[in-house]
Amino acid sequence: MEAGRMTPQHIASLDGSPQQSHDGEAIKTPMAGTPIVFFDGSCPICRREISFYRRQRGAEYLSWIDVSQNPDGEIISGLSRERAVSRFHVLEENGALRSGGQAFAALWLHLPGFKWLGRLFRLPVLAWML
Repeated sequence: MEAGRMTPQHIASLDGSPQQSHDGEAIKTPMAGTPIVFFDGSCPICRREISFYRRQRGAEYLSWIDVSQNPDGEIISGLSRERAVSRFHVLEENGALRSGGQAFAALWLHLPGFKWLGRLFRLPVLAWML
């Protein structure tokens, strides 16, 4: 398997039980083929930012996983809980696992109001800024 790529089996390995974020908002179970946003719900700043993005048009087509609600160990193959809470991650539909600024660009591409920003920061000349 190519580094940074997840297969549908890896997505299926996520605990399918419903989660609830720290703000009490239900988190839907990930669906295969759906981008998955991994965030640290125990971080007040992260929680506020993710809450903002979850209210945006298009957010209903993403799966949201609060990694702080998962036990220690791997969240998915290649992504430990420790790594997931230390940096923002998005698993794209094609299995590419993005982190940091690349993850934000991937998220923005799925939110119509931010799509232009995602396209802009996917350009190599600007990607380093994130």
